[in-house]
Amino acid sequence: MKKALARWLDSDVGHSFRTSPVAMLAAAIAFVCVFCSVFAGWVSPHNPFDLAALELGDARLPPAWQAEGTTKYLLGTDDQGRDILSALIYGARISLVVGLVSVALSVLVGVTLGLLAGFWGGWLDGFLMRLCDVMLSFPPILVALLIAGVGRALFPDAHDSVAFGVLILSISLTGWVQYARTVRGSTLVERNKEYVQAARVTGVSPWRIMRRHVLPNVLGPVLVLATIQVATAIITEATLSFLGVGVPPTSPSLGTLIRVGNDYLFSGEWWITVFPGVMLILIALSVNLLGDWLRDALNPRLR
Repeated sequence: MKKALARWLDSDVGHSFRTSPVAMLAAAIAFVCVFCSVFAGWVSPHNPFDLAALELGDARLPPAWQAEGTTKYLLGTDDQGRDILSALIYGARISLVVGLVSVALSVLVGVTLGLLAGFWGGWLDGFLMRLCDVMLSFPPILVALLIAGVGRALFPDAHDSVAFGVLILSISLTGWVQYARTVRGSTLVERNKEYVQAARVTGVSPWRIMRRHVLPNVLGPVLVLATIQVATAIITEATLSFLGVGVPPTSPSLGTLIRVGNDYLFSGEWWITVFPGVMLILIALSVNLLGDWLRDALNPRLR
């Protein structure tokens, strides 16, 4: 493990990371968010899912540094008496899981279809690209809103896992198009190169050529795009939760907390919506900065 890390730090990408303060700061913020989300049960001071521990008498308490605040709730409480700091930690975990899983599903679908379209061409390429054009003609948030809303209407009493599945599916169906078009363009270039022609001459099957030769050479742009799209997926999840068709209301997602706090914003309880908004900005900004750094690090023209 240490040798692999040392080799990575000595590589061109590792050197670019060590010489970029912005990338290191973004990586530190992202690491803290991911660490707190993964170990939320040990890091958070309270469990916002434990309904027996909630005290309605502690609802809408201000942060600890204000007059009516208490050190028991450093960032205050929401309308149900849940600790805002604990809700942020658990809410970040929900947002990260939804963002990562939806992006992974989008990458799987988009890379597969783009690879098939670019390598085989013909009617399959034309059909898939026209499908991409149709998908791009609709605003992604409206498509996700429609799918999530229909899913919630069809399964009103479904388990929380079904609601999360519908949410992830709605985000994934609007995100695979960019990966398909990117991989298709790269595959059109790679399929005419000499190593592909040599593999064909030696009798290697087309599926093996795509999987073992073409795919590794088209994943560079996909990694950069996926890194940036994680932030977009997290913001989409927060938007859907804010509109009431995202994660279940009982789950303290960042979007849900912002929606709840919006009802109390003008009455003076600003902390319920401001702190989740800041947390959402930090996660999205750190991921976007890492994506920008990765794009520059993997571009040979900038070395």
